Amino acid sequence: MEIKNRPGAGKSAVGHPTDPINQTAQTERAGRPPMTMTQKILAAHAGLDYVKPGQFIEANLDVVLANDITGPVAIGEFEKMGKKRVFDRTKVVLVPDHFTPNKDIKAAEQAKALRDFARAQKIIHYFEVGNMGIEHALLPEQGLVTAGDVVIGADSHTCTYGALGAFATGVGSTDMAAGMAAGNAWFKVPAAIRFELTGKPGKWVSGKDIILHIIGKIGVDGALYKSMEFAGEGLANLSMDDRFAMANMAIEAGAKNGIFPADEKTRAYMRSHRSKTMEKQPRIYTADADAVYDETIVVDLAKIKPTVAFPHLPDNTKPIGKAGSVKIDQAVIGSCTNGRLEDMAIAAKILKGRRIADGVRCIIIPGTQQIYLECVKLGYAETFVKSGAVFSTPTCGPCLGGHMGVLAAGEKAVSTTNRNFVGRMGHADSEVYLASPAVAAASAVTGKLTDPEKLFALKKGPIKTYLNRRGEQNGKSV
Repeated sequence: MEIKNRPGAGKSAVGHPTDPINQTAQTERAGRPPMTMTQKILAAHAGLDYVKPGQFIEANLDVVLANDITGPVAIGEFEKMGKKRVFDRTKVVLVPDHFTPNKDIKAAEQAKALRDFARAQKIIHYFEVGNMGIEHALLPEQGLVTAGDVVIGADSHTCTYGALGAFATGVGSTDMAAGMAAGNAWFKVPAAIRFELTGKPGKWVSGKDIILHIIGKIGVDGALYKSMEFAGEGLANLSMDDRFAMANMAIEAGAKNGIFPADEKTRAYMRSHRSKTMEKQPRIYTADADAVYDETIVVDLAKIKPTVAFPHLPDNTKPIGKAGSVKIDQAVIGSCTNGRLEDMAIAAKILKGRRIADGVRCIIIPGTQQIYLECVKLGYAETFVKSGAVFSTPTCGPCLGGHMGVLAAGEKAVSTTNRNFVGRMGHADSEVYLASPAVAAASAVTGKLTDPEKLFALKKGPIKTYLNRRGEQNGKSV
C-alpha cells in the first residue's frame, strides 16, 4: 500500500444513464466548491447547494433501522418524547437478528418489544424469525437501500450500505428514536480519505482480506470520523459481496462511513433487488474530479495475500503465510460481514469431500433465509453437514458472544466476523482471529490457521490419502 498526500486526486467514472437506475443525481457545479460522494449526498438531503467538512447539518432520512438489542431502547426513548406515530411507517425497518431465535427470556422480551411496536405502528418492514436475516445482509437483498440514500441504523455496521453508493452510518438508540419520530438527523459532515484501488486480487483473496489489509496499515483510528471513499480501476475486479464486506468494516478503522461509486455491477445488483414494498429511486453521485481529500491511499490489490487479524484488534494483521501454527477450537463462517452467497460458495468449495478436524467446531451461518435456501438448492448445505459443520438459521449469534458458539476460557476461534476485542465471542480469556471464509474453512479442516492454497496443494490424490496424512480416515482418528 502506498500513501500519498494528494488532495483532490482522481475521478470516479459513472456510465451514461440508460434506465432509471442509471440516472445520475449530480448537483450543478457553477460557483460551488468541489465535493466528495458523501458530501454530495448529505448536501442533497439537507437541501443545500454544498457542504464542507466539519459543518453541522440536518438531513432527511431514507431509512431508519434498529435490531432486537438497540430497538427496545429506541422505542422507550420514542415513547418518552410523547410521539404517537413514526414519521413514515415504510421507512422504519426493524430486524430482530442478534439474539434470535430467542436464546433466553430476556432475548424473548426484547424481541417482543420490537414485535409489539411494529404491530402498533403498522411498520411494513418488520422481519420475524423464519422471514428474517442478519440486518445488513437483509436490507440490500430486499432492495430497502439504494444508491444516494441516507441511512441511519442503531448498529455500528450500518455503514455496510455504502457498497451501494449510499451514505449509511451507525447511531445510538436515542438518535434512532429521534429519527423515527422526525425523519431527519443531525450530522457533522466528514472529511474523506480516498482509497485508490489498482490491480486484481489473487486467488483466495476477497473483500475481507482487502479491508483487513487496509485496517492493518492505517489502524483502528486511521479514518476516525472520516468517509472512506473507494475508487480506482481495481473496483471493476471486486464483486458486490466483496464491497459489502469492505464497507461493513469501515467502522473498524474508526470511519463515519465507507462508500463505493455505483458502477455497472452496482446497477445490476439494484435492478435484481428492487423493493416490492417501497418506492426507491436510486440517485447516483460521483465525486468531483477536484474533490479534496485529507489523503489518498493507493492499494495494489494484486499484492494482497489472505490476511488474518490476530487478537485483540482488527488492525493486528498478518498475511496467512506469517500466521504461524495457531491451533483453533472453533471456526465461524457467517455474520453481516461474510454471510452472503459468495462466502457460502467459497466455504463449500473448500469443505466438499473433506471433514472438519477432530476437536474443532465449525459453525456456518447464512445471512438471510434466501441465502439459506440457495445453499440448499446448490448443495452447499449438504456439503456443510457432511463435513461435520453446523449449518444454522440466519442470526448474528456468536459474532457478539450472544449464542450459537460462545467461547470458553482459553479457546481460540477463527471467524469471518468483524471484531475480535477481548471477550467479543465469549470468555475474556478466549481469542478471536478474523479471517475470510476461505481461510476459516481451510483452518476448520486442518485445526489450525491455514492458507487455503496449501490445503489444496496437500490433496494430491483421493481424499482418503489426504486424511491419512493427518492420521484420519472418514473423519475419525486411526
